Amino acid sequence: MRRAVRTSAVALTLATTAFAATACGDSNGGKQVAADQKQTLTVWAMGAEGEKLGQVAEEYHKAHPQITVKVTPVGWDVAHQKLVAAAAAGTLPDVAQMGGTYLGEFADLGVLEPVDTKVFKKDDFFPAGWDQGVADGTAYGVPWYVDTRVLYYRTDLAEKAGIAEPPATWQELQQDAAAYQKKAGTKWGLYIQSSGLDTVQSFYPFLYSAGGTLIDDDGKAAVDSPAAVKALEYYGGLFDKGLVRKSVTPGYDVTKDFNTGDVPMFFSGPWHRGILNDQYPDLKGKWAVAAVPSDRSSTSMAGGSSLVVSKDSEHKAAATEFVKYLTDAKSQADWYRLTSDLPANTAAWDSGELAQSPDLQVFRKQMETAKAAPTLANLTEITSKVDEAIGAVTQGKSSAQDAADTAQSQVESLLK
Repeated sequence: MRRAVRTSAVALTLATTAFAATACGDSNGGKQVAADQKQTLTVWAMGAEGEKLGQVAEEYHKAHPQITVKVTPVGWDVAHQKLVAAAAAGTLPDVAQMGGTYLGEFADLGVLEPVDTKVFKKDDFFPAGWDQGVADGTAYGVPWYVDTRVLYYRTDLAEKAGIAEPPATWQELQQDAAAYQKKAGTKWGLYIQSSGLDTVQSFYPFLYSAGGTLIDDDGKAAVDSPAAVKALEYYGGLFDKGLVRKSVTPGYDVTKDFNTGDVPMFFSGPWHRGILNDQYPDLKGKWAVAAVPSDRSSTSMAGGSSLVVSKDSEHKAAATEFVKYLTDAKSQADWYRLTSDLPANTAAWDSGELAQSPDLQVFRKQMETAKAAPTLANLTEITSKVDEAIGAVTQGKSSAQDAADTAQSQVESLLK
């Protein structure tokens, strides 16, 4: 998963305190280098993107010889820590890849340049992709790639279980999970995360499909709303009925059980297409993807990354041009062919494999209604409380209502 490891609260506090004295204004005194002048852009990109972006940077330099793009690959496991340290020291790169889970934090620190909405148009991107770059009503990140969760299911085992179509509703999901066990002999009906760090990401498709959210439009906690409690009751009920295993070992890889048939359904993002195709070629033709089963709607979570420009950069014009290049439709389609990252620019989906693949079209349709998590400075603290609530329900330690009430109180305190 494309996530950064959380730094400790103490480390964040120290970094924020050190940064506070220099956060406001350009440290370079407002000096800016024009885009047509010779210069070097510094760019941080994370994970697999960091390894691939250098190739794109070389091609960009050929077309723009005055611009040298220096790409520094950063592991997702240290990305957040490095960004915090750089923000505190005033040494952020000109351009950085930033996950939506912590964009709100860096926007709150005042280190990001607002997006020029005359250059970048919201309507060019998936709504949830754009929303991940917005904090307090201001866009700070331009969507680079997106992902969302859909349902992966074994079609061959569905046939044995007498299932003709993938489940379209919560009721059908539960019925199909039971049918897989009873008729196809699977050990479990499906896999969803039971507890621990980021369980909320497994829960989001249920929460959103029920019409719930963690934070409402007024910025208030909504963890104990009727929709949220309904989703939590249903989620916990899948464990109570023995359809999902209540615990797994650290580092659990669902694809192994999906391959053996012990787990016939699971929710995940587009990266699992590549994993299944590459590591389990014998499964070809035996699995497919489908939209998230609906309650009030079929609404999944949005993931991915944005590109941000440092507020203190001396190369904002060139940085903006480079970000524009990376996020236009043609470059996004090329980037998909290089990395398999799903384009955030919707026009990139109008031709080639992105337009022709039935699997990819499932992801496109799901992205059109997906919801982004709230962009708050302390989002990880908030979601950790929801993780605890979900775990309490799935492990039979609390009712959905009581767990939601406890989390509601905790989140309200964090929002003060």
